[in-house]
Amino acid sequence: MASLKKIRKPAAWMILPSVALAVFLALTLSDFYFFYRAGPAADDRTVIIPRGATLKSAAALLERHGVLEVKAAFYWTARLSGAAGDLQAGEFLIPAGASQSEILNILLTGKTVLHKITFPEGLTSAQVAALLLGEEKLTGEIKELPGEGTLLPETYLFERGDSRPDILRRMAENRDRLLEDLWADYDFSLPFMSLEEAVILASMVEEETGIAEERTLIAAVFLNRLKRGMRLQSDPTVIYGLTGGVPLGRPILLSELERDTPYNTYIHTGLPPGPIANPGRAALEAVFNPAHSDALYFVADGSGGHVFADTLDQHNKNVRKWRRFQREGSSN
Repeated sequence: MASLKKIRKPAAWMILPSVALAVFLALTLSDFYFFYRAGPAADDRTVIIPRGATLKSAAALLERHGVLEVKAAFYWTARLSGAAGDLQAGEFLIPAGASQSEILNILLTGKTVLHKITFPEGLTSAQVAALLLGEEKLTGEIKELPGEGTLLPETYLFERGDSRPDILRRMAENRDRLLEDLWADYDFSLPFMSLEEAVILASMVEEETGIAEERTLIAAVFLNRLKRGMRLQSDPTVIYGLTGGVPLGRPILLSELERDTPYNTYIHTGLPPGPIANPGRAALEAVFNPAHSDALYFVADGSGGHVFADTLDQHNKNVRKWRRFQREGSSN
């Protein structure tokens, strides 16, 4: 009988590559499994990736915020894909259940969280600066206050880390663009001859009323009085001359109406020397497009608005009604 041949065992050098390949494939499949499966976060999370962060430090941050299940899977898959050097810095919103693939895409596209800051119409430049300084997500100092009336108060979007001077620059540019558009359709019958005068008037309109429907009527009164050479007699201009735009916090006194400052339009004819606030879009538009009205006077009506009159006689009647309303209100 022929003897059976002895079966040789494979050499170790033949086994090791196969084992290494199997381990590599297993790890790769495991990484891809965790890379594409839903993430562990049960709610939206905000993560801030600082400038200069490495892929490793970014992965650690994401893990600490509870949006990564396996940090190594994110790190190696992102590294092997060649995306390590393209991560963006900033504040990112990671949706609930976002996969590692989705998170990497968010960091690569740089779609950062946008925040809002709203500047109410009629703020002075000092008040605008105070709002900016109170917003902790912004950076940078305000070394010099912008001129009164040079900013357009609106709602502005910004990213965490944006600078305060940049917001001021955007406000000034928006105001300039708006004025350029309005001046393109300027009606030469209007009694102001420059953009600066238009801004002064708009700031007075802004401070006289907070009711949208009244702005064009208030503008018409001031423009009608300018055409006739009448004093504008605007209380807000008097207050600005007294406080620099800080609210008075009480009714204006007769002695204050008689105090001589450059902004007192009860004493001085014509426009005050400069804006008394930063007027909003609607007030600026009202000055360029006033209501068709012959009104020369207005006074508070007791309901938050004003009543308008074409003649002094009618205005005096309206003033008496307002004073009676004040007396009755103070006695209750």
